Amino acid sequence: MSALRRSHTSSSSPASSSWIHLRSLLIVASSPVPDRGRLRSPWSRSKRKHALTRHQWNNFFTLDGKLRDGGEKFLKKVRRAGIDPIIRAEVWPFLLGVYDLKSTKAERNAIHSQKRREYENLRRQCWQLLNPHNDGDDEWNENFEMSYTDSPSFVQGCDSLCTEEILSSRESLSIEQESPLNGTLEETVHEEASSSNLVLLEEDDKSPITNVDASADVTESSDTESTDEEPPECIMMSSAAGVIETDPKLTKIASVLANITNSDQTAEDFTTWQRIMRLDAIRANAEWIVYSPARAAVSMDEAIKFAVAVGLKDYDHLEPCRIYHAARLVAVLEAYALYDPEVGYCQGMSDLLSPILAVMEEDHEAFWCFVGFMKKARHNFRLDEAGIQRQLNIVSKIIKSKDPHLYRHLEKLQAEDCFFVYRMVVVVFRRELTFEQTLCLWEVMWADQAAIRAGIGKSVWGRIRLRAPPTDYLLLYAIAASVLQRRKLIIERYSSMDEIMRECNSMAGQLDVWKLLDDAHDLVVTLHDKIQ
Repeated sequence: MSALRRSHTSSSSPASSSWIHLRSLLIVASSPVPDRGRLRSPWSRSKRKHALTRHQWNNFFTLDGKLRDGGEKFLKKVRRAGIDPIIRAEVWPFLLGVYDLKSTKAERNAIHSQKRREYENLRRQCWQLLNPHNDGDDEWNENFEMSYTDSPSFVQGCDSLCTEEILSSRESLSIEQESPLNGTLEETVHEEASSSNLVLLEEDDKSPITNVDASADVTESSDTESTDEEPPECIMMSSAAGVIETDPKLTKIASVLANITNSDQTAEDFTTWQRIMRLDAIRANAEWIVYSPARAAVSMDEAIKFAVAVGLKDYDHLEPCRIYHAARLVAVLEAYALYDPEVGYCQGMSDLLSPILAVMEEDHEAFWCFVGFMKKARHNFRLDEAGIQRQLNIVSKIIKSKDPHLYRHLEKLQAEDCFFVYRMVVVVFRRELTFEQTLCLWEVMWADQAAIRAGIGKSVWGRIRLRAPPTDYLLLYAIAASVLQRRKLIIERYSSMDEIMRECNSMAGQLDVWKLLDDAHDLVVTLHDKIQ
C-alpha cells in the first residue's frame, strides 16, 4: 500500500508541477500591462497631501539659505498640494522666477533692494508722463513716496528661509522688434462693438477685454516674428562675484520715454491705456478682501490719497479697501505698460494682477511677480492674437486626440477651433474659478514652469519617475479637461458654438479645481509626447 502511495505521488507530481507552472503563466499573461494613463494622479483625492506649510517651507532650506536639491522636492510639493495662504507671499517669487532656486539669502536681499528702487523709478517716470510740465519732485514725494521697508514676507522669512537668486542667464526682447502700440480707442470702449480690435468676453458684469489697435506703422513682420518671443527677463542677474547687474530692459526705458515724449501718437496710446486701466480698476470685484484682511482695514484718507495720486475717478460708491485696491492696480499696471510698451495694457490684465496684489504686501513685490507671470501670459494680449490662436489650436488638438467623437461634433458645429474657451485662455481661468481655486491652479501651473526652467524632469528617467512630466501647457490641458467633462452635454444638447460658449462662460463656481487637475494629469500622461 505504501509503495502504491509513493508510486501515485511520484506519478502525479510532474503533472501537478506542470499545472502550477501553466497557471502562473496564465496569471501573468492575463495581468493588465501597467498603463501610464491609469497612474495615480498627484491631485487625486487619495494621494493629495496637505498644502505646503510653514514648517515644511523652512525645512527646504540649508543654513546659507539655499533650497535643498535645487528646489526639486519643493516644486513637487507645490505641484501636488499647493501652498498654505500664510506663506504665499514668500513662495511666489520663487515660482515666478523673481529669484533663482539656487540663490542665497544674501543674494536675494540685494536683489530685493535693487528691484524696489527700480520699481520706484518706473513709478516716477509714470508720474512725469502724467505731469510733463511739473519738473519738481515735491508733489511726487508727497503723493508717491512709500516706505519701502524690507518686507519680511518677501525676503526675510524665518531664520532658515531664503528666497531665490536671480537667474544667471537671461534672454532679452530685441528692442528693434518692439513697436509702441499706436492708434486710439474710441470713447465707447466699454460698449459692444463689431470692430475687430474689440474683443468681448462674456462675464456677469459684461466686462470686455480690449486690444488697442495698432497703426500701419507696425509691420506685419515685426508682429509675426516676435509673437512667440518671451519678454526680457525682469530679474536681476548676479555674477559669480555677487555683483548685481541691472535688467537690460530697464536700461532702455529712458529711450522709450524719449520716444513717448517726442511722439504725440505714442503719448496718446499711453493715455488711452491709463484711461482703460482706471475704468477696469474701479470695476474690479471684491472677492480678494477676505484673503487680505490687512488691506481691507485701510482708512478712507489713505485710500483717497492714493486714488488721487494715480488719477482714479468715480470711486465714491466704493468702500475704502476697494478704492485702495483699485489705486494699486492702476499704479502697477502703469508701471508695466511702461516696462513692456509692446503689450502696454489690455483689458483682462487686471484680472491677472488683482490676486497678486491681494497676496503681495508691497507694490514693488507685486510688480515683479506680475512681470514673471506675464512672461508667459503676455502673448494673450498681443494685437495679432497669434499667441491666443496657437493655444486654442493646442486645446483643439488635445480634444481631437482624446475624444474623436466629441471633436467630430465640434467640426459639425464649425467649433473645432475651440474659440468658445477664448476667455479661459486669456485670463487663465480667473473668471471660471473662485479666488482660492484660481490661486491653487496658478500655483501648480507656476510650479511646472519653474521645474522646466530648472531642468527638472527633463531626462527620460526623470519623466518616468515624475509620471506626468512638467509641462508649459498645463493650463491648456486643464481647459481641455473642463470641456471633456461636459462632452455628453455638448454632444446631446448643443447645436451651435454660441451655446457651447455660454456653457463655458457659466462654469463659474461649478468647477472642482482638484478634479480638473486630476483629469488634466490623465491628459498629460497619455498625450504629452504627442502634444509637445
